[in-house]
Amino acid sequence: MTKMNQIYIQDCISGMQELEAESIDLAFADPPFNIGYEYDQYEDRLESEQYLDWCKLWLSEVVRLLKPDGTFWLAIGDEYAAELKVMMQRELGLTCRSWVIWYYTFGVNCKNKFSRSHAHLFYMVKDSKQFTFNADDPAIRIPSARQLVYGDKRANPKGRLPDDTWILRPQDIPESFQGEEDTWYFPRINGTFKERQGWHGCQMPEQLLGRIIRACSHPDEVVLDPFSGSGTTLAVAKKLQRQFVGFELSEEYGARARQRLAEIEPGQPLDGAENPLVSAPATKNGKRLEDRQGKTATSKRATPRKNTQT
Repeated sequence: MTKMNQIYIQDCISGMQELEAESIDLAFADPPFNIGYEYDQYEDRLESEQYLDWCKLWLSEVVRLLKPDGTFWLAIGDEYAAELKVMMQRELGLTCRSWVIWYYTFGVNCKNKFSRSHAHLFYMVKDSKQFTFNADDPAIRIPSARQLVYGDKRANPKGRLPDDTWILRPQDIPESFQGEEDTWYFPRINGTFKERQGWHGCQMPEQLLGRIIRACSHPDEVVLDPFSGSGTTLAVAKKLQRQFVGFELSEEYGARARQRLAEIEPGQPLDGAENPLVSAPATKNGKRLEDRQGKTATSKRATPRKNTQT
């Protein structure tokens, strides 16, 4: 059997075929979306049928590898979300427990349609009645309105589970997204973020993977990522004391992800803010373009001109 706690530089389909059936507790995949992204070693411009056929090949291997009570999470864009959900349910026998919408601002700017500001996260299980979901883990629960707003004695002291909408920039509308509400806050990895690796353009937030791994696996269980990329899934698995195995087609990405993993010790805290309302500045205190222009104009008027008269 392939050794655990490694990233293997090879095609994920051939790599997963070398793994023992029913050996994986949790799999997370953030595959190419087939939207023309410039990857190091992968052509992201396949014909639709070719792309879906390829997805069925690697998804079939994921299903084969999942234990009978195993869980799979898929991150995907709009273009193929519906097709892949139907494929996973009807052709591969998985059950969808949640269709999560991961919302963020500063998304893809579009000229001829509404700008994209979300991705899809499908939470699938192999057995609809037997699976891992750590509902009582305090790390994934939030205070309820009964606790913080109404002072209701009937409130569960453990709080409540979040909703299936995850908000990534709540500071713009703090009156609508408070800590007691059932939304999930995870900042998208931008260029100025400390946790950004800088060498891979599609990096997931550690806090997002942390919620998934905490909820759907136990310490020492095995987490699989067929498309390791920047190594975030495996990094979070290691921090949360899970075993892991990943595959990456690019030698450069794989080497950098291996270096990232080598610098991590089990038990380390996850990068990124658990509550962006605390860490992110409110936009009402930000600088506006018209304010800057007005200040510049005032500055010019206030500067005395040099006297050129004799």
